[in-house]
Amino acid sequence: MSAVKNLKSKLSHIVYLGHARAVLDWDQQTQMPPGAAEARAEQSAALEKVIHNLSTDRELGELIEQAGSELNGATIDNDDKAMLRVAKRNFDRAMKIPEALAVEEVRVTSLAHEVWVNARKNNDFKSFLPSLQKIVEIQQKKAECVGYEDHPYDALMDPFEPGMKSAEVDEIFGKLRPELVRLVREIKDSGVKVDDEIMKRSYPVETQKKVTDDLVRRIGYDFSHGRQDQAAHPFCTSFSSLDVRITTRFNEHHLPGSVFASMHETGHALYELGFPREWVGSVLAGGASLGFHESQSRMWENQVGRSREFIQYYFPTLQKAFPDALGDVNVEQFYRAANCVKPSLIRVEADEVTYALHIMLRYELEKGMIAGTVELAKLPEIWNAKMEEYLGIVPDSDANGVLQDVHWSAGILGYFPTYALGNLIAAQLWEKILVAIPDLYDQISRGEFTDLLNWLRKNVHAHGCKYFPGELIKKITGQPIDPMKHVAYLRKKFGEVYGLN
Repeated sequence: MSAVKNLKSKLSHIVYLGHARAVLDWDQQTQMPPGAAEARAEQSAALEKVIHNLSTDRELGELIEQAGSELNGATIDNDDKAMLRVAKRNFDRAMKIPEALAVEEVRVTSLAHEVWVNARKNNDFKSFLPSLQKIVEIQQKKAECVGYEDHPYDALMDPFEPGMKSAEVDEIFGKLRPELVRLVREIKDSGVKVDDEIMKRSYPVETQKKVTDDLVRRIGYDFSHGRQDQAAHPFCTSFSSLDVRITTRFNEHHLPGSVFASMHETGHALYELGFPREWVGSVLAGGASLGFHESQSRMWENQVGRSREFIQYYFPTLQKAFPDALGDVNVEQFYRAANCVKPSLIRVEADEVTYALHIMLRYELEKGMIAGTVELAKLPEIWNAKMEEYLGIVPDSDANGVLQDVHWSAGILGYFPTYALGNLIAAQLWEKILVAIPDLYDQISRGEFTDLLNWLRKNVHAHGCKYFPGELIKKITGQPIDPMKHVAYLRKKFGEVYGLN
């Protein structure tokens, strides 16, 4: 057997064990009784120990070297060459992280999830603080083990957005922030009032469940290769491109919280379901980055879901499902309510214009947490002060403030910037899509999504993580990430809603 084939075989074994870990995590967030947390932490830690040992095995390193010799001269467009690059990146990083630290991270975060769930439910940040302190300490140790040139945060961001440094994020956000602040101010001063009161009427949860299942099926989610469940924080997880699952959450008095969350997670799922079938078990069967992943979820949630054409198409279904809440509402009212711009407390419920400001807040806090310049015990006060500075509002509770996101309990520091980057990538892709499919909005108004999904399959999904995100965005659009494309999209859409154009 050639080194390349042998390498693929060993890597697929690690990939499948990773999928097994994901099953345990999915079960913990959707089905597991809370009293099982300690046992689940040990199960996950035991599996992580096996994965880490295999990922740092001396023979694996030798195979990577041998495969490099066999593929000498091949370009990155070759699948095996791309596979080798991903394998070497993963191996080099794993070798820098001690087994004890990798196992401890899994054990601590598995236990921390249940602590966070209860802390959020009880509005009790102090009960979560000890877990958070352990998690941040582990992430700081990881950053030192992996190494960095400029900022320790770079070492944590790299697995989510390969090749990007916080200095580049700072530059992008530095261009984006004043444009968003200016647009928010113009909207506020426009004198146009957009009311979202209708979204807060009574929407029975059982009916919401039926509606969201119907909705995600219509836009392309395949229930023969997935399912939708309920979780404290919506997420998508993949156990291979043959089994990709999504979750949502329900609030009787906030319809967008389920409808648009389901569309968002479906965007992630469609990406995972779109990898070439021959890549099942391959390290290439993953997103180019979390920024690209978020571009898919944000696109389906916003460019599609909150478009006037989609709402024209799907509103009759909503009106039939919720006659008491929507019987006196017309399509235009619902469209405007779905695109109401005003500062809000909850990130996942934020409008398109203010959303990135929520991300910038978290990004700045995370950098400080990892650098040791933010005192964790004072996070609620710091969070509230930044919310007032960025959005002009102060959380009424820690549950609606510093405790609202699941990420820190899972040890996922370095992820948040990818949400905003996803918005920027989505805008650039959307510009290309509209050129390739000139009648796309007409198709959406008829509930036809095949051409859009096929374009994404061909241009984004089919590449998996074969290319780094900077390479892929240039391959598709001919340009690097450009925040002004997102600004132009927002100005066109919300300029029309608020009479700014």
